[in-house]
Amino acid sequence: MGDVKRVTVLSVDDHPLLREGVAAIISSQPDMVLVGAAETGADGIERYREFRPDVTLMDLRLPDISGIEAIIAIRTESPNARIIVLTTFEGDVEIERALKAGASGYLLKSMPPKQMVDAIRQVHAGKKLIPPEIAAHIAEHMSDDALSKRELEVLSHVAGGNRNRDIAEILFISEETVKVHLKHAMEKLGASDRTQAVAIAVRRGMIQL
Repeated sequence: MGDVKRVTVLSVDDHPLLREGVAAIISSQPDMVLVGAAETGADGIERYREFRPDVTLMDLRLPDISGIEAIIAIRTESPNARIIVLTTFEGDVEIERALKAGASGYLLKSMPPKQMVDAIRQVHAGKKLIPPEIAAHIAEHMSDDALSKRELEVLSHVAGGNRNRDIAEILFISEETVKVHLKHAMEKLGASDRTQAVAIAVRRGMIQL
């Protein structure tokens, strides 16, 4: 296939095992070539500039910046960049953030290799790729009330093990206001207590532990 232009792929992931797996899968495809790999977001942005790949596979959790920040940086410089998120996280908020940042596809690391190479071909052809189970996650919470910035801040501090009094001091608000924010957050998330509210917010990708 020397006369056919192969799809060039860049892999950005901080797990060596996963990078090697991706490299093995792509090198076994006659119409693809892995041009580079990076293990941090900053390195991923640099490798993108260097190789200008047709398709980039991007993890969301990277040691320096998030995959979403890396997507925004790459797409700010190259609006036509085609990026597929490849992650273990399936929180609807995180999926929406990635798509808003300009990702062309969203895949879970648990999927079969064939699904990944098919996705690369589709995204390279200019299509968007959201598997049905991922689309269902987003649809499920479409009508939910979004948490305010302050509610998310309070929940993050609860997740960090802080009591209401500590949170009030950290955020320069009254303890009563902390309780109100917590109450609203719990109502919006359908949680019966603060622990459950934190668990739901983490699962949906609203906050990180």
